[in-house]
Amino acid sequence: MRILIAEDDTIIADGLTRSLRQAGYAVDWAPNGLEAEAALAAVGYDLLILDLGLPKVPGLEVLKRLRARNSQLPVLILTALDGTGDRVKGLDLGADDYMVKPFELAELEARVRALTRRSAGTAPVILCGALSYDQVGRIAQIDGQALDLSAREIGLLEVLLNRMGRLVSKDQLVDHLCGWGEEVSHNAIEVYVHRLRKKLEPGGVRIATVRGLGYCLERPQGN
Repeated sequence: MRILIAEDDTIIADGLTRSLRQAGYAVDWAPNGLEAEAALAAVGYDLLILDLGLPKVPGLEVLKRLRARNSQLPVLILTALDGTGDRVKGLDLGADDYMVKPFELAELEARVRALTRRSAGTAPVILCGALSYDQVGRIAQIDGQALDLSAREIGLLEVLLNRMGRLVSKDQLVDHLCGWGEEVSHNAIEVYVHRLRKKLEPGGVRIATVRGLGYCLERPQGN
């Protein structure tokens, strides 16, 4: 999952970026509204975390223009404005959620999971044969036994599960797993897939390689 943080406070943006990357998300940061709009036009994001007090183009204007383009991108407003009128205006313009600063990182991460899950149209728990993946706790299990997965492996598994039965190219995996400034090669993607495949194979879960094109998490019969 790839997230854009539009936030002019560098301390908040840095803390959010570090926390979300550790959780396995690819994260980009735009310090003002103009850069946020340019990023949104160039990259297919899964979520926008939007501060209302952005310089150059205010957050509400970024949101208004985004919805005017009929974009369904989930938007989480993160702002110091805590009045009822501010909340109503943000939600009426198309925001999906609203958090007031200061905030707890654990709560923000929970809301991020809820919004991305809702956007993907998937259930809280995804089943693939003997594999179950809890999107809330971000825990994968084979026959009830938890798998020891790195943040990258969790991110990779989420992408493949949400596209189960469909081809996912290496470029698509890079886009979903890596933010700006993170150098991840196709060879590195192959390593992540190899490691994840070894952990899934004991449960009969298969990641097929389509040579020269990408990967596909095969949908088991009856799924």
